[in-house]
Amino acid sequence: MLKRILSALTLAISLNALAAVDVNDAALADLDSIKGIGPSTSAKIVEQRKSAKFKDWADFIQRVPGIGTKRATKLSDEGLTVNGQAFKGTDAASTAKVSTNKPSEKTTKP
Repeated sequence: MLKRILSALTLAISLNALAAVDVNDAALADLDSIKGIGPSTSAKIVEQRKSAKFKDWADFIQRVPGIGTKRATKLSDEGLTVNGQAFKGTDAASTAKVSTNKPSEKTTKP
């Protein structure tokens, strides 16, 4: 009987560990529980979330410093979601690219 109770408890804990953590609803401790997110990144996420919830992965990547497509993929694999959605790779990230308005090469006037 005790074995069954322990088995059930272990299973419940395992399933809870695999549960997704949504970036828009998670507390600091929940974010810290994701492998690859530490206190500094958690604080950045919560700070950015104060202004507005993240719309999608592209918005998340754009607003949180240090998060790119490679890291987003790893965090998603660890259970992080944005609005319940896992990161889908380069499709989601392509809209996250911030345009850089670099000045064109100098032109000389005649």
